[in-house]
This record gives sequence, C-alpha cells and structure tokens, in this order.
Amino acid sequence: MNPQDPRPHGRAVRVQQAVHAAVRSLQAEHGRQSLTVPKIAALAGVAPSTIYRRWGDLNQLLADVAVARMRPQGPPDTGTVRGDLTAWAEEYLEESASPTGREFLRDMVAGGADCSSALRGGEYARARIGIMLERARHRGEDVPDLEDVIDLVLAPIVYRILFEPGKLPPDAARRLTDRLFERDA
Repeated sequence: MNPQDPRPHGRAVRVQQAVHAAVRSLQAEHGRQSLTVPKIAALAGVAPSTIYRRWGDLNQLLADVAVARMRPQGPPDTGTVRGDLTAWAEEYLEESASPTGREFLRDMVAGGADCSSALRGGEYARARIGIMLERARHRGEDVPDLEDVIDLVLAPIVYRILFEPGKLPPDAARRLTDRLFERDA
C-alpha cells in the first residue's frame, strides 16, 4: 500500500486496518504460533487471496504489522531535546520490550530477504528522531547528531530486546540518553 495514497479512507486502507487489527487480536488471544492467513482473513472479513496478493505470505504480513506498530503517533515534545529523546526512548523501550513488542520487532526484522520491513522500521525511527532534533534546532538548542542518537540510544535498545531475553532495567532508556548528552558535554 502506498502511504501517499490520496484516498486515506479508501478500500486499501480499510483492508489494511482490518487485517492488521485481526493479526493483533489473534496474536493477543492465541499467540503468534496459531496465526494463519485463513484465520486472519476470516476475522478481517477478507479473502485469503487478498492477503496473499498484498503481502505475499504470513511473514511479510507480520513484518508489516510490526512496522506499523513500531511507528509512534508522533514524537514527544517536552520542550528540550534531552527531554524529548528521553521520553521517546522510554516509550520505544516500553513498547518494544513487552512480550508482544518483542514478537513484533522480531517479525519486522525477519520480514523477508529484501529487508524492506526492517528498513521501513528504521526509516520511521530516523524520521521521529529527526523531527525532535529539528524542533530543538528551531528552539536554538545544541543537538546531538542523528547517527549518534541511533548508535548510542536506539541500537542498544534494539540489541537488548532482540538478543537478551530478560527484562531491561527500568532506567535503561534514561541512562542511554544521559550518556549521549554527557558525551557531548
């Protein structure tokens, strides 16, 4: 589906919303292992062929749902770049570190050989961070480099969520953003 679709409430959007909602509902109720295209299609009120035509297979669909889930509504605006990045990192970590968030993040990364889902997820994160940095520049603040935010804040969060099964410390996001700003001090 083209995000620039001039018909934001057209059939394509309705189908995507219904299918995404069905995936989230079935996954919450029965777990990821029980997901099948026919079950998703039945709950969404579409034909399985619609899902196969649009997403190709179950993995691509799950990756698309994961990307959409990882896309926050908008970056926080606390009045300072440090506050914005800390609030965003805390929200991202909380959402992604939940059992469902971990599954969605893994689905996004495992989306396919072309890595398009993972790349879209990365683009969304970069865009959100970029908005916060640009807002801070307009306020006259010194801002960290986008690549430093990704390397020092986002990457460690994603790494810990994907590769370390335990809970992350509750202050992990704050500690990472503190390190980012202490480094620049």
